[in-house]
Amino acid sequence: MINKLVVIGVGLIGGSFALALKRAGLVGEVVGVGRSAENLQRALQLKVIDTACQDAGQAVVGADYVFIATPVGQMPEVMQAIAPNLSATAIITDGGSTKRDVVALYRRHLAAHLPRCVPAHPIAGSDLSGAAAARYGLYEGKQVVLTPLPETSAEALATVRQLWEAGGASLSTLSPDAHDSVFASVSHLPHLLAFAYMNTVLAKPDAPHCLALAGSGFRDFTRIAGSHPEMWRDIALTNRELLLQDLARFQEEIAKLVADLREADGEALLDAFSAASAARVAWQKGK
Repeated sequence: MINKLVVIGVGLIGGSFALALKRAGLVGEVVGVGRSAENLQRALQLKVIDTACQDAGQAVVGADYVFIATPVGQMPEVMQAIAPNLSATAIITDGGSTKRDVVALYRRHLAAHLPRCVPAHPIAGSDLSGAAAARYGLYEGKQVVLTPLPETSAEALATVRQLWEAGGASLSTLSPDAHDSVFASVSHLPHLLAFAYMNTVLAKPDAPHCLALAGSGFRDFTRIAGSHPEMWRDIALTNRELLLQDLARFQEEIAKLVADLREADGEALLDAFSAASAARVAWQKGK
């Protein structure tokens, strides 16, 4: 049982975590922290949180569990603010989409609390944001990746696992390096491509006509281009080395596609499309 949970960043990820613990009866008070008074007021109205506070350092006084659910670019300031007021028994975790940089932040700002720090990444993103996006059941059947530190205590790790599992999530463990490599390919790169594609369409002289006639293919491909710009800027910059490697591989695929089109090589196009289609269908069947 968590007597006082502090959620810093009350949006889809942080708010849905609070709702999951409320439904499971595992939390007493939920304190929400954020920069926007309007968003915090909305979170109170929706009963996502019980108390609102715009001062992270003040909010964590007496907290049993602190969940940092802000964009990764805000985490240095957050960790610096909360460090002096954390109790010796408080567990600190996060929902950041990159982990090597976040682990470094734990070491820099929360060095005295490392046994109670459990870096994590819930794989439950959406193009929605803000307190109104929070919902019950978001984590049911979803993956949560933990990247514990060598110093992380078995007790803290077990508590974090228990709380995520109470929300219906499945847990896996990776090193920070392995995590960032995997998600550069299957999460970060797709978002960058969706943003780039959307901007490509917008740059066309007939962009309004294109958008007016766009159907389900456009909708499905560009859905994630509606994601939180600040959050994805931070992710792109913090995981830029691995993203540059994946972008280079993607450029090779694009160059091959351009060459096949120029040569009107239908056989090569069919081979490429068939391989991709078969892999996508097999992946979907396995989900």
